[in-house]
Amino acid sequence: MNQMLQDKLALLPTKPGVYLMKGSAGEILYVGKAKVLRNRVRSYFTGSHDRKTQALVSNICDFEYIVTDTVAEALVLECNLIKQHTPPYNIMLRDDKTYPYIKLTRERHPRLQIVRRVKKDGAKYFGPYPSAFSAQATKRLLDRLYPLRKCKTLKKQVCLYYHIHQCLAPCEFEVPDETYQQMTKEITSFLNGGHREVVRDLTAKMTEAADALEFERASELRDQIRHIEQVMEDQKMTTPDGIDRDVFGFAEDKGLLSIQVFYVRSGKLIERSVVIMPHYDDPVVDFMSYVEQFYHERADVPSEILLPEGVPSEALEMVLDAKVLQPKRGQKRDFVALATENARQALEEKLRLIEKNMDRTLGAIMELGDVLAIAPPRRIESFDNSNIQGADAVAAMVVFIDGKPARSEYRKYKIKSVTGPDDYNSMREVIRRRYSRLQREGKALPDLVVIDGGKGQLAAALEVIEGELGLDIPVCGLAKDDRHRTSQLFFMDEDAPVQIGRHSQAFYLLERIQDEVHRFAVDFHRQTRKRTGLTSILDEIPGVGPERRKALLRHFGSVKAIAEASMDDFRGLGIGDKLASSVLDHVRSSLGVSEAAGGSDAPSVEHDIS
Repeated sequence: MNQMLQDKLALLPTKPGVYLMKGSAGEILYVGKAKVLRNRVRSYFTGSHDRKTQALVSNICDFEYIVTDTVAEALVLECNLIKQHTPPYNIMLRDDKTYPYIKLTRERHPRLQIVRRVKKDGAKYFGPYPSAFSAQATKRLLDRLYPLRKCKTLKKQVCLYYHIHQCLAPCEFEVPDETYQQMTKEITSFLNGGHREVVRDLTAKMTEAADALEFERASELRDQIRHIEQVMEDQKMTTPDGIDRDVFGFAEDKGLLSIQVFYVRSGKLIERSVVIMPHYDDPVVDFMSYVEQFYHERADVPSEILLPEGVPSEALEMVLDAKVLQPKRGQKRDFVALATENARQALEEKLRLIEKNMDRTLGAIMELGDVLAIAPPRRIESFDNSNIQGADAVAAMVVFIDGKPARSEYRKYKIKSVTGPDDYNSMREVIRRRYSRLQREGKALPDLVVIDGGKGQLAAALEVIEGELGLDIPVCGLAKDDRHRTSQLFFMDEDAPVQIGRHSQAFYLLERIQDEVHRFAVDFHRQTRKRTGLTSILDEIPGVGPERRKALLRHFGSVKAIAEASMDDFRGLGIGDKLASSVLDHVRSSLGVSEAAGGSDAPSVEHDIS
């Protein structure tokens, strides 16, 4: 920790507020709130932390704080700052996804709608529903039962909905207010748990119609009853009080935080959501940060919010017009326990999937170590060269840690000491630059070096690593067949290739490494060629600047065409005979074309001018 941070920590106030941790470029890494700023901010720089919190602290170069009068003000400010800056180490809601609701509008002629936002417009909102499909299914059922208007603006005459008995046609007929009031009351009762009464009423009507031999009507009523039972089937878990509430539970393990939310509406558990994310602070603190942002600027806050026992919920209670409870007994406690258990189960499943994936990659490392008779290579560095007949020669290195690519540690190299297409010396240069630097800086060496190439490239790498630098690093080479597929594995100075199963996990790992380093090298070479463009040969000619170079390439089209040109071809460009002769001599010399070979009868010259 630098002196500036120590000085600022000593000046922190003992008041509530918000703190902003910053990185080396002044970017905001983390935003947090505190009851006592001095204690909370100092805690990051004292004591022991887990790996993820250490990662945050290691990147902190500065911090700022804003003092507030209350913890509630700090909560609101924290949420605003997180939304504004989206710091990488904060737990945050990263999208505006919401569940659908059924809305009963407050109009002279009310309508039923599916909406995603709850507004304070006097309308009645029901939900949220598990999916748009179930919300639409519920609305279609209500449209059949209650013939409210469907159109946004009243038409001049009745439409199809009137003829199929799904609209009272207020466009042509007067509808009494009492009728709407009765339908509104029944819809509200239905969506608030009164569907059983509707089912009983429909069952009686169905029996009545059957007795009167109106079988089609009885069949329609039977189908409506089935729709009601199907839609309401998902809402079995109920509480007798019929209160809207959200129930939270959370679990933490191995740096991951799992949060489960149960949505209880009118006493029914109608939906749940789960989110699993990395966390960097204390699990309880990050859990409450998530809950606080969950309700930030939301209009559809339920009557009750149930939280696990022992979480700091005072700030949430101060800003929400709802009961925030930590139940200790009864059904509410059971609800929280169930949410917590579901969060634990989801996290356990996630960790098992991660472990299964790790088993595959670590298994490949163990197998590769057995094949090569070395310790399991946890860190593997691989090299490949790329050039076109020596032009724009580059090399690349990729790093695999525990069988997975560590892209932040990839490196690119421009070949400096080699002229022409010399793959062996290019490999020597790159290996020398990489490992002499690691030696100087005292950094850890890899467990295995993989060379994309056969015995020649492998020998060049060993010559530098063992002969020049005196390092003891296992090195292997991967040769390809005529179809450009990984075919043979050579290890150190052994003459015969190592026997390895083509369908083994170790072979698949080597194949992935070779493909990745080849891709990375080729991409870098293409980038280099784009930068150098078509100018490498012409740039070397005295008297040919950028404008004249463009004019030459625009007129002739290629360096090959320039080599085949005559003196007369240059005069139309305003280039004198002396400069034209210099251009021809230099281009023909660079391409290895004799003066006699120029002109229209000159043989074709294959050359990539990049």
